[in-house]
Amino acid sequence: QEQLVETGGGLVQAGGSLRLSCAASGMVLEYYAMAWFRQAPGKEREFVAAMISGGGRAYYHDSVKGRFTIARDDAKKMVHLQMNSLKSEDTALYYCAAKYGALPYDLGGYDTWQPTFTTWGQGTQVTVSS
Repeated sequence: QEQLVETGGGLVQAGGSLRLSCAASGMVLEYYAMAWFRQAPGKEREFVAAMISGGGRAYYHDSVKGRFTIARDDAKKMVHLQMNSLKSEDTALYYCAAKYGALPYDLGGYDTWQPTFTTWGQGTQVTVSS
């Protein structure tokens, strides 16, 4: 059974940093594209970052470019999201997600990718105080 468990969320002041982790089980991680999404109160869930296996290119939402970094360790079945220079607008429930195979480049931009991710964690809350 495929399972993703996120940890690392918490309360941080604006300008601070957090590192989210996602532990995968029941899957060979190198076969999956991995991503982070987030959902702020009253808003739809949105894409944050994604990466394929094998040290491939990473993709980021424009709002987090230069501040967030996604990384993965397929051997340890872990995916991380390093978040620096946090802003109050980064406050959200952050989800780890997995999609078998490559990223769905043929669908268009990253805003269209969410429905193709089939395995989701329960989320970890990130709250940034201003």
